[in-house]
Amino acid sequence: MKRILFLMSVCLMAASCSLNSNSKNETGIQSQQEASSGNQHATTQDRVEVLYFHGKQRCATCMAIESNTREAMEANFSEQMKKGNVIFKSIDISKKENEKIAEKYQVTWSSLFIVKYKDGQESYENMTKFAFGNARKSPDTFKSEIVKTVQNMLK
Repeated sequence: MKRILFLMSVCLMAASCSLNSNSKNETGIQSQQEASSGNQHATTQDRVEVLYFHGKQRCATCMAIESNTREAMEANFSEQMKKGNVIFKSIDISKKENEKIAEKYQVTWSSLFIVKYKDGQESYENMTKFAFGNARKSPDTFKSEIVKTVQNMLK
């Protein structure tokens, strides 16, 4: 019974994500295309990337995930972001140029990943379930967990 309720919840969230549209790329967000076309330094150095994947259509929760993640990143990691040690990317998976990265992380709808690159090795944490459970209803809890996860990955 729990499994059926969970699957119904996931289907409902996916459907609601496609009801509202907001494809605005806010200032301070690096798109995947921008990242791949010129920031060579960021691709070779140790860093943490916070990747917010979304489609063209987004629900209120999806938009809350992006805005709260951006706020947490800018408030806590502005210096690291300037240096390229921490990167926040908003990636529209409906665009052809983002197919490879969406495929790499097996993303098919709104998702949040925190990725660590250290000594040429990549590891990541999928924060999607946590994000959908907290970004809108408990934004302070959401932001503090994102900050904590990024801080741990920077160590």
